[in-house]
Amino acid sequence: MSWQRPDGRSWDQLRPVSFLPGFSQFASSSVIAQSGNTQVLCNVSIQPKVPKFLEGSGKGWLTAEYRMLPAATHQRQERELMKLSGRTQEIQRLIGRSLRAALDLEALGEMTIIVDADVLQADAGTRTTAINGGYVALAQAIGKLVELGKLERSPLRRQIAAISIGLVEGQPLLDLDYPEDVAADVDLNIVMSDRLEIIELQGTAESNSFSRTQLNQILDLAEIGIKQILQFQIQAAPDGVIGN
Repeated sequence: MSWQRPDGRSWDQLRPVSFLPGFSQFASSSVIAQSGNTQVLCNVSIQPKVPKFLEGSGKGWLTAEYRMLPAATHQRQERELMKLSGRTQEIQRLIGRSLRAALDLEALGEMTIIVDADVLQADAGTRTTAINGGYVALAQAIGKLVELGKLERSPLRRQIAAISIGLVEGQPLLDLDYPEDVAADVDLNIVMSDRLEIIELQGTAESNSFSRTQLNQILDLAEIGIKQILQFQIQAAPDGVIGN
């Protein structure tokens, strides 16, 4: 392989991953998720109500909001206030869909979980880091609800993790940083469960197409990274027990 990774990693190696809990005092749970130099603050808030379309259904809901702080990138970005960019809307919908897949919404009951993902520092992989940290914060919040007797059982039905994969000069690379993200011919984000079932697959041919064989290679590489992230999540939220 001619491409040399800027940080010296092997092609199948994650950036350092960590989850720092308890950052925000007033959130139901709070985690700073870090993948290399990417840092995302994930806060969970719980409201005792649901959107109108779910009122009286007995089911709960989870939604997500995603923002990038102005100084998260090399050049300051304007705050998104009244109107969100298409990218921001797409990412927060992805986070919401991914984390809803972790829940039995009937077991949750009529309450709404809001996951706020704020990017403190961006070095690529912000959406996947937000999903990974969002799951840890979600598991911690659910654990507290069960402990307090507000839920009879945990509505967590599966663990969720995400990773980015890129093709750079024809070589699949795990967990892209910014220089690799810019150089990638193909960029994919993969969300999987703890059973390695695919929750979501986002793939874009940036400057070149890719074959079915390359897609299989990418998915195999994604499983390597996802398995490791799942273990990091369990270490960070050991009380986030998945219900039956």
